[in-house]
Amino acid sequence: MNRTTIEQTLASLQTRPTKSLGQNFLHDEAAAAWIVNQLDLRPEDHLVEVGPGLGALTEFAVGQCRSATLIEKDGRLAGFLKERFADKPNVEVLHGDALDYDLRTLFPHGPTKVLGNLPYYVSSQVLFAFTAEPSPVGRLVFTLQKEMAERLSAEPSTKEYGAITLIVGRRWRVRYVRTLPGSVFMPAPNVESGVIVLTPRDQSELPDCDGRLFNRLVKEGFSQRRKMLRKMLAPHNLDWPALCAAIGAEETVRGEALSLKQWVDLTRFVEAHADPEKFNAKAQDVHGEMFDVVDDENRVTGQASRHTVHKEKLKHRAVHIFVFNAKGDLFLQKRSRMKDANPGRWDSSAAGHLNAGCDYEESAQRELQEELGVSAPLEQIGSLPAIHETGWEFVRLYKAEHNGPFTWPRAEIESGLFFPIEVIDRWTAARPHDFSNSFLQSYRLWREKRE
Repeated sequence: MNRTTIEQTLASLQTRPTKSLGQNFLHDEAAAAWIVNQLDLRPEDHLVEVGPGLGALTEFAVGQCRSATLIEKDGRLAGFLKERFADKPNVEVLHGDALDYDLRTLFPHGPTKVLGNLPYYVSSQVLFAFTAEPSPVGRLVFTLQKEMAERLSAEPSTKEYGAITLIVGRRWRVRYVRTLPGSVFMPAPNVESGVIVLTPRDQSELPDCDGRLFNRLVKEGFSQRRKMLRKMLAPHNLDWPALCAAIGAEETVRGEALSLKQWVDLTRFVEAHADPEKFNAKAQDVHGEMFDVVDDENRVTGQASRHTVHKEKLKHRAVHIFVFNAKGDLFLQKRSRMKDANPGRWDSSAAGHLNAGCDYEESAQRELQEELGVSAPLEQIGSLPAIHETGWEFVRLYKAEHNGPFTWPRAEIESGLFFPIEVIDRWTAARPHDFSNSFLQSYRLWREKRE
């Protein structure tokens, strides 16, 4: 939309840009098309646009993707957008605050692309909301106040480098791709804007660490950025010379001088210091762990190692536990990419094999404690036969109620979240390959019993 069209549209709506909503309408059509191109939209993509305004970016995007959700806080503009794109059945317009939007509804779409021209007063909140772990987002293109864009893409030992750089940067690559002058907006702001592109980091780029601990340490380290880091982290009672030697830093270092990799290494050092046994625990020992081998009637015929059982497709036993919260949402875990089976796929709240000599309920309680760090009364739902779809496991399914919070070993679980059942229904139907086969079988069983 050019300036004249924007002025005429606002006049027809009997409205004007609202300062409290940070409304500055982009009138440079070439810039709008260029920004949309940074999303690299494909015909199979779902798009979410935050604060579309009058649709200056939207008009270039909706023809390039399968579907789009537009979230507009201003009711007058939301109504206009519904009329403007009424002939586009693949475009949904939501009148509401993007901070209230339930991102869980995006998982059935697959990795979603997100676009937005964000007002400064909510830019960091929206950014954190859409990049929080786990995220259904595969790429974001945001136009922000230049100062914020520079902070997100900053390098160590610069005044822009800070906690937000690191917290976002641990899981996302951030590229500053263009500066926009105030003159391309109406009304023209007194500051320049920056366009950034965020894409998920490959997990091989950085060592694994506890994300929550990382965020806490970073915030502590930058709470008084001119002070030496050893003073800021003194409450952790760390062996500071050993830590600095481990991460390759001077003992007088400040937080702003450490690279992202060094902050990750620092977090891992603190983890090891706090709980060496847990930190040094490795993923399952596939050769040493022993299972009962069973016949077609689920009767024990012998024992074999985990490695042998899986390699030779021997029938064995397993449990799956569905944990619901008080709302009736089901907690799903995303399996660690270090797992030997179904790495990176979504699975039951907790699941695991029966070790040799163990019974089902005993094993279910053990898995609940080991994988989620909680205990709860269990109710048996039913059983599944040992077939290809269950990995040749005789599965017994249990359910429990717990509201969390949960703690999980990173060697087992990458992340987890409670999901409404209607979202899981759509997700499993649209993208069954996102899930382990055993979960899909267990979910169908639970659905049958529920109905």
